[in-house]
Amino acid sequence: MAFSDTAAPFSVVIPARMGSTRFPGKMLAMLAGQTVLERTYRQACQSQATQVLIATDHPDIAAEARRIGATTLLTDPALPSGTDRMAAALAQLPQLPARVVNVQGDEPFINPGHIDAVGSMLAAGASIATLAMPVQSADELANPNTVQVVLNRAGQALYFSRWPIPYPRASGGRPDLSLYSYLRHVGIYGFQTEVLQAVVAMPPSPLELAESLEQLRWLEAGYAIQVQQVEGTGMGIDTPEDLAAAEAWLARNATGAK
Repeated sequence: MAFSDTAAPFSVVIPARMGSTRFPGKMLAMLAGQTVLERTYRQACQSQATQVLIATDHPDIAAEARRIGATTLLTDPALPSGTDRMAAALAQLPQLPARVVNVQGDEPFINPGHIDAVGSMLAAGASIATLAMPVQSADELANPNTVQVVLNRAGQALYFSRWPIPYPRASGGRPDLSLYSYLRHVGIYGFQTEVLQAVVAMPPSPLELAESLEQLRWLEAGYAIQVQQVEGTGMGIDTPEDLAAAEAWLARNATGAK
């Protein structure tokens, strides 16, 4: 689906895999009458992107993408990450966009304004851009699936970790949100396309392998990652329980119930 050009055009690629350790086939799971993938796509289409593409490794997802009217690009199932899948999809286009934003296919409530915020950072010259939001609870802080980020004064990432950073020494190692405003990384990335091509050509780095976080490869290589803080990023679908919670939320929202 195409959109009118903006002053700072960018494209969106939605990598969508069938395989998932915690929830296989979640992209095609139904959520209040639409698949998770369709809802994510519709949200992305409300951004200022000049095009929204779906990159997938599975024919069933490709069929669903075509059904909803999305431009669909097939990629190798062996690719290790959504970033690699995005780069492989863009390589199939007759003309590369200058800037691209990666939106995960399991984000049916993603805020289109947050996509635009990443696009704006790219337009302002960021090589790589992403988002973060405040950690809301000590339990969230202690969860290794909550990837945290610390920033310098220019709003650029210093480090990402699955461990609480900075270490809460003042409270004896116990997470205390009153002592520091911890930030949770939001898994949306924007790249200048030439930078994307460079980072996917690099081998995994020591820090990346240690924490299983590909953005550490980019930091180790010397790339600056610009980060904007946002609120209310919406619910991602990682497990069947997440899907049930999303169904319940939509039902309450539709009826006005609290």
